[in-house]
Amino acid sequence: MNYVYDYSKLLGRLREKKITQSELANMLDISETSLNRKLKSKTQFKQAEISQICDCLAIPNECIDTYFFAR
Repeated sequence: MNYVYDYSKLLGRLREKKITQSELANMLDISETSLNRKLKSKTQFKQAEISQICDCLAIPNECIDTYFFAR
């Protein structure tokens, strides 16, 4: 089953930290297109990518669900 996740909180955190989607894609070593597909729930984030994003955006472990798994 494919879930559609709501990444609005993640996008808000990017704006808060003044990091563009392009910069985040570079940090993850993926293309902007790949990041965009993930943010639109067309493909899933890998566990390592979630971990990297949390490090970059200072997202605490206990908040991962609200940023990555809200529907």
